[in-house]
Amino acid sequence: MPIKIVDLFAGPGGLGEGFSALSDGTAFRILISAEMESSAHATLRLRSFFRLVRNDPRALAGYYAFCNGDADLPYSAQSESAWNESGVEARQLTLGNPDHNRELDGVLDDKLRRQDKWVLIGGPPCQAYSLVGRSRNIGTATYRPEDDPRHFLYKEYLRIIRDRRPPVFVMENVKGILSSRVGGKKIFHDILRDLSDPDGAFGETGSRPGYRIHSLVTETCYKSGMEPAAIDPRDFIVRAEDFGIPQARHRVILLGVRTDVAADFTRLSPRPEVHVRDVIRDLPPLRSRLSSGDDSATEWRTTVRSHLFELAEDAKLKGLGRLAARLRQSAEQVRLGLPSGALRCPRQKSSADAPHLADWYLDPNIRYWLNHEARSHMSSDLRRYGYAATYAALHQHSPKGHAEFSLAGLAPNHENWESGKFADRFRVQFYDAPATTVTSHIAKDGHYFIHPDPTQCRSLTVREAARLQTFPDNYFFQGNRTQQYHQVGNAVPPRLAFMIAGIVKEILK
Repeated sequence: MPIKIVDLFAGPGGLGEGFSALSDGTAFRILISAEMESSAHATLRLRSFFRLVRNDPRALAGYYAFCNGDADLPYSAQSESAWNESGVEARQLTLGNPDHNRELDGVLDDKLRRQDKWVLIGGPPCQAYSLVGRSRNIGTATYRPEDDPRHFLYKEYLRIIRDRRPPVFVMENVKGILSSRVGGKKIFHDILRDLSDPDGAFGETGSRPGYRIHSLVTETCYKSGMEPAAIDPRDFIVRAEDFGIPQARHRVILLGVRTDVAADFTRLSPRPEVHVRDVIRDLPPLRSRLSSGDDSATEWRTTVRSHLFELAEDAKLKGLGRLAARLRQSAEQVRLGLPSGALRCPRQKSSADAPHLADWYLDPNIRYWLNHEARSHMSSDLRRYGYAATYAALHQHSPKGHAEFSLAGLAPNHENWESGKFADRFRVQFYDAPATTVTSHIAKDGHYFIHPDPTQCRSLTVREAARLQTFPDNYFFQGNRTQQYHQVGNAVPPRLAFMIAGIVKEILK
């Protein structure tokens, strides 16, 4: 009998995907997943449908027909019941909304029994805790953390713990939660106290068991009654790159185990480092699009080559001979005829090696690279991207600030460009290292996610970002491209969730 999963604040379903993949999908089964944003919910439901039909060849053919553009819907008359079931599992709910809370409670009343083995997973929205979000809030004169409801969304998660008492829960959030303060107090300390004693968090008393809050990477364990300041909160940070995820993603992950459940388990085991090249090498090269003027392959190539040759001449005049030679080399290698990609980008026969974890990523039934479409860039940004990627390949670090962006036409139009405030404005991902953290900011511009190949002169696509997040290639992100980027950037890497699921299964065995 699969262990039931309740997934709150699910996003596109990265955490649930990892649990659902364990033991070929037989160890865990998602009972309900809740997400408020419409495009993420659409992705979540489509993936729920895929899991429901993956052992039914006729129904699964409809899913592949949809992914391959041969059908407008992922289901047929024969699989419509499974599609309806996916809508029962994956729900668009805004937790904290009384009506939506009642809907969630109704499902749990109907589907969960007190004696069931089940797990609560999820991560409350992180905007209020993230360093970027807090920096933005500081610039708002009227902002008070005490009045920001996002600081307290974890209490919706906590309410389910108090009322339902899952044997195990897994809660994920950004690293900034460790230093975030409300009313002068560290909110992480309150979260530890509340999670370990759910009754006390709501001003109640009782004899029901509480929780031990375990680290997944150290022996650190917080128990009710302890002083939170006595433990190092950094012990709860999971550094994804240490466990074979091709991305330096550092997140706080709390493993809660009910005090009447034994918790003798093996923590996450370090794995060899995986690099960007290892997981995107088989994806076809694309050209960026031109955001203004004639967007054609010929015009794009002419524009990029012109920028790179001009930069090479300026570098030569400034005595930067090696850089000048490398820029000329990049210009000469810019190819004509590169596609710009698409929502469904045709797969061509390729001589490229299969990616690391090919069995995890690849699906031979998908004839397209899904969500592999280059975004449009201004001509001035093409100049910067081509330069930055060339510079990074030569010097093994991204160019920083005005000193390393000193060639003609590279300085952005920022009054404080030379103040150091924008030193990291442009960041190249390196083939031979894990990527930097894929965040939702990738939806706004590509400056932090420049492709390492200067001849493609672009930012990462949604599919490349999804590969870095370890989403399988048959995971089809819905919504417009900006929404797809948001979903990928906000997700938990499914492969990391898969490893955590193994620990949870060990506890509940």
